Amino acid sequence: MRLPDAFIQELKDRSDIGEIVSEYVGLKRSGRDYVGLCPFHSEKTPSFHVHPDEGYFYCFGCGAGGDVITFIKRIENLDYMEAVAFLAKHAGLAMPETYADDGMAKLRTRILQVNRETARYYYSVLNSDAGADGRGYLQKRALKPETVRRFGLGFSPPGRFALVDYLAGKGFTQEEMIMANVAFKSKSGRAVDRFFSRVMFPIIDLRGNVAAFGGRTLGSGEPKYLNTSETPVFNKGSMLFALNFAKKSNGGRRLILCEGYMDVISMHQAGFTDAVATLGTALTPSQARLMSKYAKEVVVSYDSDEAGQKAASRAIPILREAGLSVKVLTISGGKDPDEYIKTYGPAKFKQMLNASGNDVEYRLGKAKLKYDAGSAQGRVGYLNEAVAVLAGVDNAMEREIYAGKLAAETGIKTETVMAQVNKHGRIDSKKERKKEFKAFRVKSAGLKDRVNPEKSRYLRAAGAEEAIIAYIIKYPENAKEIGGMLTPGQFVTQFDRRVYQALMQLAENGLPVGITGLAEMFSQDEMSSVARMLQNLSGISYNESDVRKYIEILNEEHEKKKLLAADAAQPREIKNYLDELRRQKK
Repeated sequence: MRLPDAFIQELKDRSDIGEIVSEYVGLKRSGRDYVGLCPFHSEKTPSFHVHPDEGYFYCFGCGAGGDVITFIKRIENLDYMEAVAFLAKHAGLAMPETYADDGMAKLRTRILQVNRETARYYYSVLNSDAGADGRGYLQKRALKPETVRRFGLGFSPPGRFALVDYLAGKGFTQEEMIMANVAFKSKSGRAVDRFFSRVMFPIIDLRGNVAAFGGRTLGSGEPKYLNTSETPVFNKGSMLFALNFAKKSNGGRRLILCEGYMDVISMHQAGFTDAVATLGTALTPSQARLMSKYAKEVVVSYDSDEAGQKAASRAIPILREAGLSVKVLTISGGKDPDEYIKTYGPAKFKQMLNASGNDVEYRLGKAKLKYDAGSAQGRVGYLNEAVAVLAGVDNAMEREIYAGKLAAETGIKTETVMAQVNKHGRIDSKKERKKEFKAFRVKSAGLKDRVNPEKSRYLRAAGAEEAIIAYIIKYPENAKEIGGMLTPGQFVTQFDRRVYQALMQLAENGLPVGITGLAEMFSQDEMSSVARMLQNLSGISYNESDVRKYIEILNEEHEKKKLLAADAAQPREIKNYLDELRRQKK
């Protein structure tokens, strides 16, 4: 059985989308609606709109949209049932005792079970005779037994079937192991251990589930670190190692961003429990936005080598765009935080951490090193790069302070520096607005529409279809009447036909007709398309007579489509006729 309709309706009634979204996004009133900075992409100008009356959200910048369930699915990386359970707990509702779990939810559950048993297995191997090499490595890295236990570290044995055989004994299928990416299919068709002869680092999500693994080789083989690939429960670009621990640290004030697992573990052991790391990739906007949920400031603590410093420079604007205050730790006397702490101790590291400068000073210092300050050309080069840095600073007071310092340093008037900074900022802002407008125009016109690819071929029909769908959601009391005038078969595009059919089914079954009723049947991208339909027609008054005109348009376009299909079929019919004549002559 599905979730009871009465339960979903009560959940909807208790889950005001404005209140739910405001827990994640800073919203400001705009008439009856709200606007804010989108949590799903980086932006400086608010383009994220929430409409409590209609129960949906939509972002003009990235196109994300949907109902309150879709929002929780996106923001918390949950499937439908998990999002419903999340909202139910938030609303103080008990989940029905029995409900039909969908296929994806069941798969996710099984993968998490595979991962949990895998983590237990690796930990047991580490503490057995077979794990001597792994224990030796961790002891060499000066990790205490309690640290190893806290992070659930383990060891994958050299054999290629040890884990597979263990999991099979626990009742898991080869397909489940492969879907969890703890195994892969060999040429013979048998599942083979993905990780072997590696120290294993379980990656824990924010709900305490083992979502994935990282494994470090103890030999000279490549890659040095091997990570779980994308799975239904793991997206490496939207998770952070040890955030499950760090989110509870220092009252949500600060996070320390490191490059690798060992840096993080070493820092936690030394008392710096607000340390996190990316998962084998460069920092992503999604990870930055995730950090902004748990901290106001991020200290970038990357390796002191050239690669680490380049990575730090790339990370700074991403963190800034997520609304975070950024500092950069410059490590002296050691390549990385782990080495520094082992050499000089936690107290010295804390002093250096507290003395770390902000990102503006860091970037200006890096820019200065590139140029010869003694030559006019060098000064111009430095000034141009420094102006670009200052133009990206949102705080006007901060910009002016650094402009003054730059002016004093280079012998240029502060007014001249500020004029260049403002000019650069206006150019960047204009480019950004132009880019966003172009993207929105493409989406609105149906060009490159992956959800409804037919839209660009039947723009007139698709426009009428979307207007009818938006009208039904806005005025659900008229759904049955419209259903009597318009059949799904009169729709020209397949996607819009599916949405219309779903709305009509809700009406026929006596269920509330609205966007929330669609969340179980449509994907996130499809829900975004429905939200876009509502947003495009928001504030536009139209009535039943307008709907009748839209129905007339659909009838006209439907007939045109039939004629085009008939014309396209004629060449085939002619060919078939000629082929038949040839057969008769033989």
